[in-house]
This record gives sequence, structure tokens and C-alpha cells, in this order.
Amino acid sequence: MVTKTTKQDTVLKLLKRKQGATVEQLQKATGWQPHSVRAALTGLRKKGHDIRREKNAKDVTVYKLANQ
Repeated sequence: MVTKTTKQDTVLKLLKRKQGATVEQLQKATGWQPHSVRAALTGLRKKGHDIRREKNAKDVTVYKLANQ
């Protein structure tokens, strides 16, 4: 049986990376608009995921899972 990877799984995979992911990177990976990416992040937070927002060296907002 093959399990299908959902777009939400893709978002979580990117958020687990050490460097996290920008909204633009999440858009590119999912094909979603920025507001849809942000809504997905909110949905993941409501499901109990601890998603942090930080600024990277280029002063771009990066989202990542805490303790990753």
C-alpha cells in the first residue's frame, strides 16, 4: 500500500528543517497563495504543532517547528 504525501505533510517536512521555511518556499512547494500558506500554518498550530516565527540573516521571516 502506497501512502500519499499531502501538501500538509510537505509543509511539515519543510518546517522541520534546521533553517525552516519562508512563505515563498512553502508557496513554491505547495502551489498555494500566501494567504493559504498562512492559513495552513494556523491550522497546524491548532492541531498542536509549535511553529515559531523568526527572522533569518537576510531579515526574511522564517517559520520552523520548535525543538527541531
